[in-house]
Amino acid sequence: MHRFPDHLLKGHANFMAGRYVREKDRIRDLATEGQNPSTMIIACCDSRAAPEMIFDSGPGEVFVLRNVANLVPTYQPDGGQHGTSAAIEFAVKALGISHIVIMGHGRCGGIKAALNPGSTPLDTGDFIGKWMSMLGDLPSQLGQSGSLLTESERQRAMERISIRNSIRNLRTFPYVADLEADGKLSVHGAWFDISTGELWVMDGDTGDFVRPQL
Repeated sequence: MHRFPDHLLKGHANFMAGRYVREKDRIRDLATEGQNPSTMIIACCDSRAAPEMIFDSGPGEVFVLRNVANLVPTYQPDGGQHGTSAAIEFAVKALGISHIVIMGHGRCGGIKAALNPGSTPLDTGDFIGKWMSMLGDLPSQLGQSGSLLTESERQRAMERISIRNSIRNLRTFPYVADLEADGKLSVHGAWFDISTGELWVMDGDTGDFVRPQL
């Protein structure tokens, strides 16, 4: 029988001796009163881009959904199993969140696979390929200008284009569109640079990504 990973056990011991002690009252309140975050963050599964770390968030402060390449599908109530859509529905309808942030990041493996199909060991005909097909022909359109861009520039551009595409898809959810129109919900885009730790925020009017003033 395999042993539970030692580094996780040690990490939990450190949590109990450190952060749990410091935030015990808050954690216990969350357990009895439930969660009430104001912000949902849809981020990538990449282990280097954890929203709780990036935004220095405590327990109960952000409702986080992570999937491959932080993609959002269009609204498809077809009876299928849609984990991302279910999380969005729960956050908006049950938790009443005020902000949804789509946060991409640099060096995203999912985006790299979409830009370079066939160059990775991932199966394009199975889960990853079908999931990344949500981007449609956007990767091939970007590839047309590949001679003008370096590989890293091309990847960064696609990471940001994908964020804008997910925001468009998110707005196909009727309750998201209605709440946004009523001023009760705000939708945001962000891009995190793993190497430098910088956060770039999407301008809601132009779609450009800019460094926020701290």
